[in-house]
Amino acid sequence: MQIKKPTFRVEQQQPRNIQRADIAPEQGYAMVVDGHFKTQFSEASAAKKTATELLARYPMLQVEIFDAKKKVRTRVRANTLEEASQ
Repeated sequence: MQIKKPTFRVEQQQPRNIQRADIAPEQGYAMVVDGHFKTQFSEASAAKKTATELLARYPMLQVEIFDAKKKVRTRVRANTLEEASQ
């Protein structure tokens, strides 16, 4: 009498999309918090909205929007927040 041994199946892992905080993105817009790249966006308006919301909660942070196409950082200031709420 033979005993069947169970066969183990190893599933292929999907490649992970690792985003490094020290490398600038090649397309779209990115939010830079205290000098580190954080979240990437396809539209500038979404990046600015998220940045202003973050500054509302944590006004001590330095938040910038990085435009990958132009390779330019634009600082988002707390006074922009005050103007938007008025």
